[in-house]
Order: sequence, then C-alpha cells, then structure tokens
Amino acid sequence: MKLLNQSLAYLTVSIFVIVSIWAAVFYSNMLDEIHDSIDDGLDNYRLLIIQKAQKDTLVLKKHTFDESNYAIQEISKSIALNIRDTHQDTLMYMLNEEKMEPVRMLTTAFELDKRYYKLRVISSMVEEDDQISNLLWSTSWLFIILVVSIIVINNLVLRKLWKPFYGLLQQLKEFRIDKNTSIPPIQTTTQEFVELKQACDILIAHTLETYNLQKQFTENAAHELQTPLAIITNKLELLLEEKQLPDENAEVITQVLQTTARLKQFNKSLLLLSKIENKQFFDNQLISINQMAQNIAGDLEEFAQFKNITLTIEQTDSVEVEMDAHLASILVSNLVKNAIFHNVEHGNVTVNLSYRALSISNTSQSGELDEKVIFKRFFNNSESQKSTGLGLAIVYAICKLYGFGISYSYPGRHCFEIRFS
Repeated sequence: MKLLNQSLAYLTVSIFVIVSIWAAVFYSNMLDEIHDSIDDGLDNYRLLIIQKAQKDTLVLKKHTFDESNYAIQEISKSIALNIRDTHQDTLMYMLNEEKMEPVRMLTTAFELDKRYYKLRVISSMVEEDDQISNLLWSTSWLFIILVVSIIVINNLVLRKLWKPFYGLLQQLKEFRIDKNTSIPPIQTTTQEFVELKQACDILIAHTLETYNLQKQFTENAAHELQTPLAIITNKLELLLEEKQLPDENAEVITQVLQTTARLKQFNKSLLLLSKIENKQFFDNQLISINQMAQNIAGDLEEFAQFKNITLTIEQTDSVEVEMDAHLASILVSNLVKNAIFHNVEHGNVTVNLSYRALSISNTSQSGELDEKVIFKRFFNNSESQKSTGLGLAIVYAICKLYGFGISYSYPGRHCFEIRFS
C-alpha cells in the first residue's frame, strides 16, 4: 500500500474512533438532558394533579389515559409504601398517530384522606425522539464530511507535499549503474527529503566507485592473466616442435599444455562470471531461443558424434527472450555441452522448447544430483579434470541476472529447465 493511502487509512480510522466515541458521549448526554427535562415536567405535573385531587374528587376516578396524561388507581397501604418514584421509557398507543409511540412515564403513590392511590403520569417523547434521531444523522453526516475532506486534502495537499519523494523514488528505479550518472537534485524544502537525497547521493557515489573498481580489476585481470598464459602456451608448443626432444619430455610438455589450456578456460569462466554478477552486459535485444538452440546444436554436432551421442531438438512453441545475445549463447551452449560431456556411450540429449521454457535432458551413468549444490561454483560431479566446475554456476548467474527460473529434476534422466517468465 502506498504511503499516501496508508496515511489516509490511519487518519480515517482515527477520526472514525474519535467521532464514534464523541457521538456516543454526545448522544448519552443529550438523552440524559432530555430525560431530566421531561422528568422535571412529570414531577411538576404530579404535584398539580395531587393538588387538584384535594379539591376535586372526580380526579381520583381517572383510571385510564383515555382523555388525559395521567391515571389513578386506589391501592392498599402496604403496596403504596413499597412504591418509589420511578421514571421509565415505554410505548403507548396514540389515537392521533394510530400506532405505538414512545412516552416517558412517572409512577408514584400518594395519600389522600387516609386512602392510598397509585399515580402514573406520562409525557410524549415523539418530538424528543425525532430530535435524537436528527442528532444521530447529523453526527453521521459530520463523519462523512470529515472523511471526504481528508480525502480531498490528501489528494490536493499531501500529494503535492510528497511529490519530491515520489520523484526521487522514480529516479532511483530508472537509475542504471553502467551509465555512471548521478540523480538530479529535487526541488523541496522538506528536511527529511533533503536528507534522503543526500543519503542516496552518498550511497550511489560509493556504489559507482566500487563498480568501477571491480570493472577495472576484471579488465586488468583479463589482460594480465591471458597474456602470460598465451606466452607459456607458445613456448611449450615451440619446445614440442624440437626434433631432438625425448619422448618422455614431450609427454610432460603435453600434460603442461593441457593444464595451461584448462587454466585459460578456468580464467575465462571466472572473468565471465564476475562480469555477469557485476551486470556488465546490457546489450539486450530480442533473441530467438529456437534459432539459438539450432545454431549451437550444429556447432556441437561433431562433438556429439565423436562421443556417439544423439542430439535431438523438439520445438512445440516459439520462444523469444529480451537479453544479451552473448549471454543467451552461453546459457544454451553450457547446458548442451554439459549434457553431452556428462553422458554415456550411445546416449542421447533432448532439447525441448515449449511456451516460455527451455528444457535439456540427457542420459547419464550417475544418479540424481543434489539440487542444493549443483549450481554452486566449482561443483564437479565428474572425475574428469577437463571440467572447471563453473558451467552451471554461470548458467545460474545468467538466470538470476534476468530473473529467469531454473530448476533440476531427475525423472530417470538429468533434466534442467529454464522458465523465461
């Protein structure tokens, strides 16, 4: 949830709680005041009725509320002594309204000429009830108006206040470390936003410095390591051409050349992995994985035939991905090479292209691999010294760079699947 919406939610809930408590207290106070006012009137009316009964005995014969707002009933002394003055709300049928209406009733007892009477006095609360209802609706409308006002203020005032923050956030989203650019200043006087911009500038400057140092190291390593390795290789090859060289020495030199070649490949793989993790590949374009797989299969056909491996491509859908062409080639070729290299005599490799997915499966002498370690650097399940143990690590790094999903399964054969979405 956005910060603006969160602030709006907190304000709305806070106001709702405050207004609800205030409305309950206000309603209770108003109802208490109305009851006090009506009760005072009922008490006064009671005194007037008792005074009138002392002068006119016909008043004592009013047993129902038919024509007046009081009713008198003669009772025994014991009952009269147990009656206390009580005020209560009740409903009574009103002829003019032809329905039950709320009334306030006072129940009391009095003595007249050594006889005891029960007196009930009523007062209509229709107007008061309507007044309370109107107050309740007024409170509800007040709450609605407050919420609408907050929403308007939030969208007109707070949105303008938070505009520099969202501008800075968008610039951070669009920032690319390879372009070596800084974020332009933001126009604001808000201290927190100014400090946030300063912190971002410091962090970006440090990141750019680290990135440039790593990039420079990678480039220097590529040059400084490849050159002496090439010199060593050339000198060893010249020694092999010597006719007087004993066979034993020639065999040793051949082994050194093989080790040097493996070292060169190992160095290239490490440098490539470093470049991928430092995000130094940004020449993205629309790549056809189908065409890429066919080209790589053609390039590796002789290698597969040499090992008596059958290489098959199955295409059920066209797969196109936005990525660097060089990395796409490495991604597919590493998996295919791995499947051919770690295979059995007269085995097979199947490359399957389906909707937004590439899967490569192969037969093998070894059983199921541990998915937790196969994508780690220097993992090598083969006893062969020709493998650097970085092929799957490079595949995993490329998938991580572009957000592809990669998984391993073993349904009787090794299967690696890449999901491009």
